[in-house]
Amino acid sequence: MGRVDRYFRKVGVAALELDGDLSVGDRIKIVGATTDFEIVVESIQIELESVGHAGAGDDVGIKVPERVRPSDRVIRIG
Repeated sequence: MGRVDRYFRKVGVAALELDGDLSVGDRIKIVGATTDFEIVVESIQIELESVGHAGAGDDVGIKVPERVRPSDRVIRIG
């Protein structure tokens, strides 16, 4: 449903490029060569504005508990 574009270490935010829908409350998995964890999306931002939902083609920011890397995949699991 998307991929990581950038990671902002100081604030723990991943910038994602979506190719599917993402909503607050969705359970997602982020996987890559050295990344593998699941989270429940607690907030989504587009252009620094909080939104409840984003769709394919949107560039969004979400808080993540661990470092992610460009090109890590984002998969909705629930």
